[in-house]
Amino acid sequence: MSKEKHLRTRVTSNASSLHLATPAYVAAFYLIGMLTMLFSLSMLPPIAVALYFQDGGVYPFLATFILTFIGGGLCWLPFRSVQLELRKRDGFLVVVGFWLLISLLGALPFNFANNPHLPYVDAVFESVSGLTTTGATVMSGLDNLPHSILYYRSQLNFLGGMGIVVLAVALLPMLGIGGMQLYVAETPGPMKNDKLTPRVTETAKRLWMIYAGITLLCVLSFWAAGMSLFDAINHAFATMALGGFSTHDANIGFFESNRIEWVAGIFSFIAGINFALHFTAWRSRSIREYLRDQEFLLYCAVMVVIVLVTWLMLFSQGSFTGMRTFSHAFFQSLSVATDNGLVTTGYPAEWPAFIPVFLVLASFFGGCAGSTCGGIKAIRFLLLYKISVQELKYLIHPNAVIATRIGNRTIEPRVMTAVLGFYFLYIFSYCLFSLLVMATGVDVVTAFGSVAGTLNNMGIGLGETSSNFGVLSDTATWLLSLSMLVGRLEVFPLLLLIHPDFWRR
Repeated sequence: MSKEKHLRTRVTSNASSLHLATPAYVAAFYLIGMLTMLFSLSMLPPIAVALYFQDGGVYPFLATFILTFIGGGLCWLPFRSVQLELRKRDGFLVVVGFWLLISLLGALPFNFANNPHLPYVDAVFESVSGLTTTGATVMSGLDNLPHSILYYRSQLNFLGGMGIVVLAVALLPMLGIGGMQLYVAETPGPMKNDKLTPRVTETAKRLWMIYAGITLLCVLSFWAAGMSLFDAINHAFATMALGGFSTHDANIGFFESNRIEWVAGIFSFIAGINFALHFTAWRSRSIREYLRDQEFLLYCAVMVVIVLVTWLMLFSQGSFTGMRTFSHAFFQSLSVATDNGLVTTGYPAEWPAFIPVFLVLASFFGGCAGSTCGGIKAIRFLLLYKISVQELKYLIHPNAVIATRIGNRTIEPRVMTAVLGFYFLYIFSYCLFSLLVMATGVDVVTAFGSVAGTLNNMGIGLGETSSNFGVLSDTATWLLSLSMLVGRLEVFPLLLLIHPDFWRR
């Protein structure tokens, strides 16, 4: 071997060793900084809205844009020349760190604005609620707020719906090496490695294209149903993200329109379907793709039952008359069960007590994996049912070898174990957060209802928080903000960061 070749080999070997020894925090700072700079651009549309309506709302968003861009740049700049290859656990670290950071930074416009001027704890709650598509709010007097603030809240819903990290993977091909790790950490559902295309960046682009396309259709539908264009855009963002933020204190009830409720209900249902399934059906130009999907069929069956039960209760109680009864039942059932959280006239305070409790329990179901909904999701309930049936068969035939199948697909035991683990941790988190909120002095109905509304990213509580979460103490507000993040990130990513093995090489 020549001296020159030997030297090149040593340099390559040393560089490789240095690359492998790169700490996880380097990848975290590099990518979180880049993603934060990308997030800072989300302040530009509200500035444009403020200038268009001349509502005096430029400063909060301009100041946030500058601070966020500079902060992201300071994280990214020292490591801009480092060659990184993300491991799976690095992806989880980046996603959790980024979600925590943008939740804090996204609160700044609410805190900087004069109308409203929220204390920082309330501003963080509003920011987390928007980004996690929960829709719970501590704000009142929405009808008198600047257009820029109202638009910003809805934009938080829209960005959080499909996921900002998924958007980043789609827009930044330079993340292609670690794109799959980020995609897996961000995307909800038990079978996260499924891709629509061979390249994860293309998969992310396809998902966002479908999401944006259906959102545009929702805007046009609301506009045609009688909303102003501004209201149509905001409510379409909230509906397709299943986010629940409205531009009026009376929410959808402000419009008193059957047509608007039907539009909101139909698009809530559409948003609760796996967007990968939407893409597959669009690509094949056939609705048969939906009919072959067992999760979708279960989702449809559950939603039909929920709507019928709600309608029968409203009808039997005589709460509304004529077509309004079914219109309210259709919209409100789908809105709460899919964890949208938009509400119609009198809900929940003036409705029969059975219905709010029934729908809060339905919100644990949510919708399909790969949709914008919260909750446990239909695929996990389907797998839990199959596990239960499988256990009954084992009691009858102890020596049998029974495979769990969904359609023509055999589900790996590793997936089944993950579903059981998730279900335990989700219910445990619900009980723990409820007890912690009760410890702050909140009554049991309010505590358990509020945690259901936040952990399921549904946004409607019970008791004192049935219409607004501003009545809670600062401690309870922080707890519920964390509850929303736990629900959005589906428990595991946050728990990974406090597990000792995660930090061992």
